[in-house]
Amino acid sequence: MPRDDFNDLLAFLSVARERSFTRAAARLGVSPSSLSHKVRGLESRMGVRLLTRTTRSVTPTEAGERLMATVAPQFDAIETELESLAEFRDKPAGTVRITAVDTVADLFIWPRLAPLLQQYPDIKLEIDTSYRMVDIVEERYDIGVRTGEAIDRDMVSVRLTPDFRRLIVGAPAYFENHPEPHTPQDLLQHNCITLRLATRGGLFAWPLMREGQAERVQVQGQLTFNGTYQILQAALDGCGLAFSPEYLAGPHVQAGRLRCVMEDWFPTSPGFFMYYPSRRQKTQAVAMVIDALRLGDAPG
Repeated sequence: MPRDDFNDLLAFLSVARERSFTRAAARLGVSPSSLSHKVRGLESRMGVRLLTRTTRSVTPTEAGERLMATVAPQFDAIETELESLAEFRDKPAGTVRITAVDTVADLFIWPRLAPLLQQYPDIKLEIDTSYRMVDIVEERYDIGVRTGEAIDRDMVSVRLTPDFRRLIVGAPAYFENHPEPHTPQDLLQHNCITLRLATRGGLFAWPLMREGQAERVQVQGQLTFNGTYQILQAALDGCGLAFSPEYLAGPHVQAGRLRCVMEDWFPTSPGFFMYYPSRRQKTQAVAMVIDALRLGDAPG
């Protein structure tokens, strides 16, 4: 195969994965027009259309999907093997890509990895904060971080945090004009701050639990956010009730800025886990990041 075909295949794979010439070009450090030229050249030589282009999106055709399925794993294997050669250097090196929600990235991941990066300056870290469910194989992340209940069974999982409670909290100012709720039904009469789910697009129903009795409440209110930090801040500002992880809201409760209600209904959620494909060979840099993040070996 001519060398140009390899370069053009890499260009196609990047665009197909990103579903965008602009995003793929930014990741590769080239211009969108250059990528478009390479993909069109590949399509011309193969005699088939690999991408369907519209003004708003780029998606692989059936032929493009087949090419991705057969070729992408081969290129990924070559890239992983090349990165693994860094183990023969005096110091570990390479880029480690992680996807996690923002609160976990701030409170658990970064504090544990900052010392590692200072000790090993040739290790590079890319952290993408997102609430959507991410296919780490398809999107080429080395490590994903989500709660244990959200991890596929074919992944290797390593605990990052203990299990945690979710609290129902409001600011003292809010309760000056609203009575405290005592039952799940009472919440329907309150101004609750809601979360828009990134993957499914609906509103998050609060999964309450008391003495083994589970009840999901579809609360409503004036404010809807797609991030936990914004929900917490709105509660601190007295705008309504929030359903917040204890690791985030707990310090504000202890300081008196927030007040817990319905404590007998607080559910315990599975902790956060790192996960990665069982069949993918880990580079030395990835292995060191996993060890640094592991709950038993890390502070906090």
